[in-house]
Amino acid sequence: MQRRKFLSLGAAAAAVSVLPVGLSATDFRATAPKAWEAPSSREAIEALFGSSKMIEGQIQIKAPKLAENGGAVPISVKSKMAFTTIAIFQDANPRSAVAVVESEGGISDMTTKIKMRKSANVTVVAKGADGKLYSAVQKVEVSIGGCGG
Repeated sequence: MQRRKFLSLGAAAAAVSVLPVGLSATDFRATAPKAWEAPSSREAIEALFGSSKMIEGQIQIKAPKLAENGGAVPISVKSKMAFTTIAIFQDANPRSAVAVVESEGGISDMTTKIKMRKSANVTVVAKGADGKLYSAVQKVEVSIGGCGG
């Protein structure tokens, strides 16, 4: 087993053990493989959610304007709405999709760390219980790339 795969499975197992009961695990790499191969956020979003219109203004992204180390850029997503799916994308790396989280009970806040090899936009797309898509974009400047340079 590859080291990264082993570590990601271990981290996922640890995270799932402390998450709410309504959280589900869909293998989006199997169900939407083009989303994980897409080089841009636009292409990845289309592969995962289709080409539906997105509503802006309901999601707040909290990320550093200047990340000193692209190896661990903290990203927080907050909203007054509860979403069934929240996805994070970035245009700094060869593959844009970063994470997708689902919950039948609704997600309104989440925090994670992502890798960015250079400065780029971070895009969050969330699907509401009403089936509508909501989005927000924030530019993050990276001093030292987190993907080998």
